[in-house]
Amino acid sequence: MNFETRNPATGELIEQYDFLPDSILEQRLDSARQAAGAWAASSFDSRSALMKSVAKQLHKQRDSLAEMVSLEMGKLLAEAYVEIDKCISACDYYADNAESMLQDELVETPAKRSLISYDPIGVVLAVMPWNFPLWQVFRCLVPALMSGNGLLLKHAPNVPKCAQAIEQILWDAGSPVGLVTNLMISVEQTGRVIADPRVQGVSFTGSEGAGRQIAALAGQNLKKLVLELGGSDPFIVLEDADLDRAVDVAIAARYANAGQICIAAKRFLVVSERVQEFTDLLVARASLLEAGDPQAPDTTLGPMARADLRDQLHQQVQDSISQGAKPLLGCEPLAGDGYYYAPSVLAGVEPGMTAFNEEIFGPVASIVEVKDEADAVAKANATRFGLGACVWTRDIKRGEKLLRQLDVGNAFLNGQVRSDIRMPFGGTKSSGLGRELGASGIREFCNAKSIWIDG
Repeated sequence: MNFETRNPATGELIEQYDFLPDSILEQRLDSARQAAGAWAASSFDSRSALMKSVAKQLHKQRDSLAEMVSLEMGKLLAEAYVEIDKCISACDYYADNAESMLQDELVETPAKRSLISYDPIGVVLAVMPWNFPLWQVFRCLVPALMSGNGLLLKHAPNVPKCAQAIEQILWDAGSPVGLVTNLMISVEQTGRVIADPRVQGVSFTGSEGAGRQIAALAGQNLKKLVLELGGSDPFIVLEDADLDRAVDVAIAARYANAGQICIAAKRFLVVSERVQEFTDLLVARASLLEAGDPQAPDTTLGPMARADLRDQLHQQVQDSISQGAKPLLGCEPLAGDGYYYAPSVLAGVEPGMTAFNEEIFGPVASIVEVKDEADAVAKANATRFGLGACVWTRDIKRGEKLLRQLDVGNAFLNGQVRSDIRMPFGGTKSSGLGRELGASGIREFCNAKSIWIDG
């Protein structure tokens, strides 16, 4: 036994697992290389047919998959269904659009004919997180396969059943053996896989610290890389905002998935003349969240995924309070079984405090008072992160102007930051490199080949 997974709602052991022996890992790397080589020569019709079949399997197994996600990482059952449906949409979208996204591009040059082709690069290693154990994988897997690549999956160790289920779904859908392979491997083995010449690209979603280590390994071995890391997303509320609507969205943007979302709103930057009203509404509505069994229909706040994550969150909260932040709601673990943390609100958060400077990955809202829109933009950008941001104002032109001033990869006006299969998704600064989704995402693991033809 090398690692174990526990039910976050109870703390009870689910199962124990061994890491793959090196001999088996070697066989799977060889199988992946062979499968990817054959798959690269496949037609778009064949690739689309596989994705349509995968979508059918996801729909067929929707109930059991939702229960599995809820069991392994504590996600509310309703949220798990939404996640599965996004995976289905990704399969259908790329099945219908990948060919046009990757068609040859003619370019006018002095040549008789010149063009850019988008060719697969080979085997991609996906090192994936636990917070969206299906969606995070599928938003990498689907465009990778539709562009003709193979995929190795190194999933988070606390969601091994989800990892096994993904591999099984591909098999059930008719995927060639080795095209998508689940690897239960250690950190040390993962480093060797990144360095292996049979692997041509790496996609990583997770913490900034782990991302830097992955980037260093990929760079040393000259591997194509996509990183989607942490965020400290600002939620800017101006004086003319629709406050009721903003607070409704703020509840979802901060407390969904127990706050364990990289693009969750984390810092609420509210102008002085509305900050008290906004704060009162947020505290009132957050206090109505009901922690409990994530599979029960009345539960509105699930547990955190692991005990160590809850402990880390609480330390960040305590540090922020000692630095001058004011605890208005919660700010402590909930008693009883499982890894629950109370829905929480910190007010008076300022630059320099832990709640402002670090990513707070849990159900804790940090309220930052700002003087005006200029102060809001300055404080929104005063972070090493740059994943997402949203602005709330009734003035559309004013709002769009502010969105363009924010150093983020995803900027939303009067709406919750989210990923969409039709749009590129990723961050700036310490929030990552490259893009997922949309046409940009499917081209990340392609060789953009310049072809020059003279008579």
